[in-house]
Amino acid sequence: MDKLKIYSERIGEGYYKINHSSGLTIYVMELEGFNGTSAMFGTKYGSINTVFKTKADPAPAPVPEGIAHFLEHKLFENEDCQVFELFAKTGASANAYTSFDHTVYYFECTESYKENLEILLDFVQKPYFTQETVDKEQGIIGQEIRMCENNPYRRSYFNLMRALYKNHPVRIEIAGTVDSIAEIDAPLLYRCYGAFYNLRNMVLTVAGNCRVDEVLEVADRMLKPAEDNGLETKMPDEPQQVAQTEITEKMSVGVPMFAVGFKSEPASGTELLKKTYAASFILSMLFGPTSRFYRENSESGLINQSFGTETNCGEGYFMCALSGESQDPREVYRRINLEIESAKKSGLSRGEFEELKRARYGETVRSFNNVSACATLMLNSHLNGVGVFDPLEVLVNMTFEEAAGYLDGLLRPDRSAISVIEPNAAAAADK
Repeated sequence: MDKLKIYSERIGEGYYKINHSSGLTIYVMELEGFNGTSAMFGTKYGSINTVFKTKADPAPAPVPEGIAHFLEHKLFENEDCQVFELFAKTGASANAYTSFDHTVYYFECTESYKENLEILLDFVQKPYFTQETVDKEQGIIGQEIRMCENNPYRRSYFNLMRALYKNHPVRIEIAGTVDSIAEIDAPLLYRCYGAFYNLRNMVLTVAGNCRVDEVLEVADRMLKPAEDNGLETKMPDEPQQVAQTEITEKMSVGVPMFAVGFKSEPASGTELLKKTYAASFILSMLFGPTSRFYRENSESGLINQSFGTETNCGEGYFMCALSGESQDPREVYRRINLEIESAKKSGLSRGEFEELKRARYGETVRSFNNVSACATLMLNSHLNGVGVFDPLEVLVNMTFEEAAGYLDGLLRPDRSAISVIEPNAAAAADK
């Protein structure tokens, strides 16, 4: 077992990285003066991992959409009790989430962190599935899916993803569909669990009022060595162009909603960090609350305070989005593209970039005063293949010229699409 202490002179913080004998990578950040502790146990397995193989499989094969999310739900139910009951007895707050590319189980507590860590490591390593419990869960998650289908914000977003991406599974709802989860059975859950919940594909992070030797003592007791199962995932080929330029749907909304997206080349590692920071700065400069675009179009009433921007990126995808409400979404789309073309001709503001960079640096440094943020940073850094302090170093060293150089590739009108949710007849009549 290797234990490495990594320290940042820049901010005066450090953490331990342990390559545990079980095959699991463990990160521990001891934070003096904190009462709370946060721990995360994650696997590099999300909704986009629908085609994979291990040494036991002759070739990559597809599984039903939504199975990663389904598996997350099922792990909280073991043979004896509901796991939430165990955490409740210790006073810990626990939960989990599934994203496009990873699944994470976590807790936060102010005392008994070692006991909570035992619970966390125990239940995630003890899957218990029967067809009876799978059938029951299909009904529960089916209701969740229907609720999402009736959420106009979520519909707008995933309609945009379907417009931008032709083949990549990021275009599919994380929970899947009612039809896709109907294909899930207990043997299939065990197969996916065995493939992706191998400790060599996972990471444990602990931050706050903790001690590395105490964390390792629990890990030594709770973790069994995992063999390399030869896991391979496969993503479909994705064209550079968008699948379609517009998707429109009618729902019960009072004001039309829109989401405009720009598809660009995916990235990984340090390049992903650079591109993500650059995208954030560029979107803020062109479309943020202090931008000319926001001021002029909000004053005219074309957009309102719901207008905002975001980026979403991962294995095989990178997109920038602008969304909000407007009586004329397509005019907003037209003006967005005009603003982008204007910026490409006249250039970006160096002064605004420096202000945004200083603000982001302050936010990043302050995040080390939050145990949950530290645990999350360690987990995301590992899953993205970068060091824990790399985001800070990339940010500090990024120049205006480097950030501005991403503009052409990030925001290309010919690789953009719009999703519109329009009021249906009932909503229009109520209005």
